[in-house]
Amino acid sequence: MAYVVCAKWIAKEGEADAVADAVRRLAGPSKEEPGVLLYQAHRDPENPNVFFFYEQYADEAAYQAHVESGHFKELGFGEAIPRLEARERAFYVTWDI
Repeated sequence: MAYVVCAKWIAKEGEADAVADAVRRLAGPSKEEPGVLLYQAHRDPENPNVFFFYEQYADEAAYQAHVESGHFKELGFGEAIPRLEARERAFYVTWDI
């Protein structure tokens, strides 16, 4: 089973391009982390302030390593998240049915 994170970010007015830039720079190193199975960023085509992330990790520890990585601290917590008006996260595990 994979540990799944779904996140929605809404940029403050006038900050969407800066958030998008941080996301672009964050995605590459994030995809290369050990334990990352899938890291996919999305952007709402009708509202460019809205970003959605679908991420799969080998386990919860791999997700925690992502959150604690230098690139996430710099680009996520340092550049993107301060430019958000809202941030939501939901956690799941894949289910073999």
